[in-house]
Amino acid sequence: MAKNIVCFGEILWDVLPTGKQPGGAPFNVAVHLHQLGVPARLISRVGDDELGTELLDFVTSKGLGTELVQRGKTHLTGVVKANVDDANEVTYKIVHPVAWDYVQHEAALDTLVADADMFVFGSLAARSPATRETLYRLLEHAQFRVFDVNMRPPHYTREVVKYLLGKAELVKMNHHELAEIMSWFGLETDQPAAMQWLAGRFHLQAVCVTCGADGALLWTNQQLYRAPGVRVQVKDTIGSGDSFLAALLKGWLQGQEPGECLRFACATGALVATHLGATPAVSEAEVRELLTGQHVA
Repeated sequence: MAKNIVCFGEILWDVLPTGKQPGGAPFNVAVHLHQLGVPARLISRVGDDELGTELLDFVTSKGLGTELVQRGKTHLTGVVKANVDDANEVTYKIVHPVAWDYVQHEAALDTLVADADMFVFGSLAARSPATRETLYRLLEHAQFRVFDVNMRPPHYTREVVKYLLGKAELVKMNHHELAEIMSWFGLETDQPAAMQWLAGRFHLQAVCVTCGADGALLWTNQQLYRAPGVRVQVKDTIGSGDSFLAALLKGWLQGQEPGECLRFACATGALVATHLGATPAVSEAEVRELLTGQHVA
């Protein structure tokens, strides 16, 4: 039976100087999973408005189903204003409240999540009580929980992030998030030691930390794996981390050696950064080609 992943959380419009583009980390992850050949579904919510209709059309155009994307009449479709003045460090102003802050719990979702091989979620969708309650209920049914930390000030609290860490099997974060989380516990240590400590503290099977152009680290099976960054001509980094996660999960589900999973994920994130927007069409073959072209030091 084909492996399948359910992604939960925000779907929205990133409003850029060049115009608007579909986005939202869980949505981006789902698109990239699909493009890499892993069946993926998205649980989210849009408004009953023109922007919502456009988003649903885009979801369909990417080959994903929209049956789990709820439509609400009380709140507008999500919008994020992105500042891309620094191509390597995009900042966001996330409008609140919007439709995805009100994802409703339905009994059918419990079964759907229970049947999935993985359940992917982040901290942003947990910013509002309604969606947070739905997320917490679904977490109780998931087989393997993937926490894509994705902390966006001021849309998170220590309490919620710690709770979600405690529910996860695999956690992915960037190096800034790792440093901040460790500071909550009054600890300052190097990245490998911090990852090992987090894995022990929260009983995690794996901790993955992305380091931008410097690649990524993965702690699993009491071992640290490193992969260097793949040098590319960056157009923008929107969606790079999401495609990285999709690629990592694909390798994990296939039982690939962790170091290989990490290298493939880094190359996928780099390839996406050579395009504009979060969900450019990229294939596994293109990622492999990029990896083959890298000189091994």
